Amino acid sequence: MLTISQLAAYARVTVRAVRHYHKIGLLPESERDRSGYRTYDAAAVVRLIRIRTLADAGVPLARVQELLDAGPEEFAGGVQEIDKDLRAEIRRLQDTRRRLARLAAGEHLALPQSVVDYLDRLRGLGVGERYIELERDAWIMIAAQVPHLIDSVIAKKHEELDDPDMVRLYSFFTGALDWQADDPRIVEIADILERLMIRAVEAGEVGADGFDDQFVALMDSTMLKSAPGAELVLAILKERGWKGWTRIERVPADRLNPSEGSTPSAPTPDC
Repeated sequence: MLTISQLAAYARVTVRAVRHYHKIGLLPESERDRSGYRTYDAAAVVRLIRIRTLADAGVPLARVQELLDAGPEEFAGGVQEIDKDLRAEIRRLQDTRRRLARLAAGEHLALPQSVVDYLDRLRGLGVGERYIELERDAWIMIAAQVPHLIDSVIAKKHEELDDPDMVRLYSFFTGALDWQADDPRIVEIADILERLMIRAVEAGEVGADGFDDQFVALMDSTMLKSAPGAELVLAILKERGWKGWTRIERVPADRLNPSEGSTPSAPTPDC
């Protein structure tokens, strides 16, 4: 007869593991001898080795019992079912690893690939990282609000980058954004944004956007806080009759020019 230490040694497990198998009912506890010690026979060694073999193979302890007591056909079916579960878990873990690898790149946290590609295109235009961060944060919030629309919205943004006005607009965001009121770029940016707004209005691209008023206000306040120069631009547009930034709420009809026929475009979400 074997002591618990000898039993553990024969099965190449720890005494702690044996006690745990006792606790969860996988390995029955033996009776105590006259000295008060539990002793084990060969059957206990065989059962413990089978438990260890199944556990080492990746079988969850919760399912070891049913396999130990199963007949040949039931055992084969159980193993196949466990293998199916493990393959599903492997796929999940591989997907998690891919997500982690993308997160390591920095931009993928809470952003779909389409937005990351768009931000990379802005970098290719020479846009500075401070502005990239502003756009990134704006797109994170937008993607969370309308995840089903984000890819189509980004596709439209790529089309807009073919517009010389839009490229010119982004050319201003290569450095610091804290411009002074007398900076000539302020007026030029306002002029460009107004042309883009006019084209958007004429193309019927303003109106319902899927955002509630509180979200629109949050987007506006975040932009104004992060880029002081934007407040100056917004003031000029307001003088010209425009109201709204993330969402155009009032359109000055006297500034629209239906005869221009320019390519429709819309302002960026955070500029």
